[in-house]
Amino acid sequence: MHTTDYLIAGSSHAALEAINAIRMHDGDGSITVVTRDPHRPYSPTVLPYVVSGRSTPERVFLRDDDFFTANKVDYRSGCALAGLDPAAHQARLADGSTIGYRKLLLATGASPIVPPIPGIERVDYHVLRTLDDATRLRAAMAASKNAVVLGAGLVGMHAAENLVKAGASVTIVEMSKQLTSGYFDEVAAGMIEQAFLGNGAKIRTGHRVVGLEPSADGATLKLDNGDTIPTDLLLVAVGVRPELGYLDGSGIATERGILVDDTMRTSAEDVWSAGDCAQARGFFTGTPVMNAILPDATLQGRIAGMAMAEDPGLKPYAGGLPLNTYHFFGRHAISVGSAAVPEGGRAQVRFDAASGRYLRAVFDRDERLTGIFGVNEFFDAGVMAQLILRRTDLGPLRERFFAQPLATGRELMSQLWR
Repeated sequence: MHTTDYLIAGSSHAALEAINAIRMHDGDGSITVVTRDPHRPYSPTVLPYVVSGRSTPERVFLRDDDFFTANKVDYRSGCALAGLDPAAHQARLADGSTIGYRKLLLATGASPIVPPIPGIERVDYHVLRTLDDATRLRAAMAASKNAVVLGAGLVGMHAAENLVKAGASVTIVEMSKQLTSGYFDEVAAGMIEQAFLGNGAKIRTGHRVVGLEPSADGATLKLDNGDTIPTDLLLVAVGVRPELGYLDGSGIATERGILVDDTMRTSAEDVWSAGDCAQARGFFTGTPVMNAILPDATLQGRIAGMAMAEDPGLKPYAGGLPLNTYHFFGRHAISVGSAAVPEGGRAQVRFDAASGRYLRAVFDRDERLTGIFGVNEFFDAGVMAQLILRRTDLGPLRERFFAQPLATGRELMSQLWR
């Protein structure tokens, strides 16, 4: 049986950041990475660019073989985790082999949700989570004339835009009353909707698909109001969730994801988790939340790696904070933090329909920023996140901050980071 000091399951941002953190403090401990993906590491966020053709599959990899050689990492692709025995410090792989470990990081990510729509098992459909998914969707897109995107999150909206630009007739079906409901407020979502409508897309919000039937060209969707929509390309993009079947019998605590503390440690000894499969403390709620975004995956991976290597410079996780950026038809939208107005707080809004610029900032009763949202407004999302996480008092500068969030935010952070 192969044994390793550090076993990392997964290969995207959380896993790579953990490798860096471990090597900063432990230059010699053996590291083994196992991943179900057959490719070198890449980011799911780049997949829309593969679909659009702006990037080729060969150019999306985050690390090359030299990185793993230089860091003395045994990288095993196409090697999925199948089971765990934390008491014995052993992991079982899908090929039946077993690896012993001293410390383990679970950074296994998430997989697309396939809703239980009657008839879905009888029709062809696409998802978009892996590089292979992206190449298949790009090939199918070239021949599509009548596409349907089921789900209006950022993955679905990116794909819908690519389909529109490829010349297909595109219909977006979303059960919520607005597009991008998990990311942007009603005003911003309305601006996104108008951009899609203006480019020829059809939008059916507030409706569910209740049935699917095979057709000569592909499939026919039946909506809850009785309407039908024919399609030759169906993309299912209703969200993702961690696949946690490999934890059956392990005793590791889970809810929606793998429960972790503020050092990313799970309920099992010498086992940590980070990234899209981890359920960590929310910044605003203090309760475990899923926050499947790239910046959080990177941060959680770094914290986990430092904890595993017993780095004395480790700082506990401050809590998950929503942060999303979205580019569409030459426009951009950004959301950071919470849209809810805290008790005693207030929201400040400016909206210029003619120029398509919208900004909403939320402050608590102590004039600390808790959320900021914009369309075609320029500010640094990372800086805004730090202002929120550091609970920075904006009282004396609030008006200047709202008038110039980019310049004022960077000015504040240059002082705070000194």
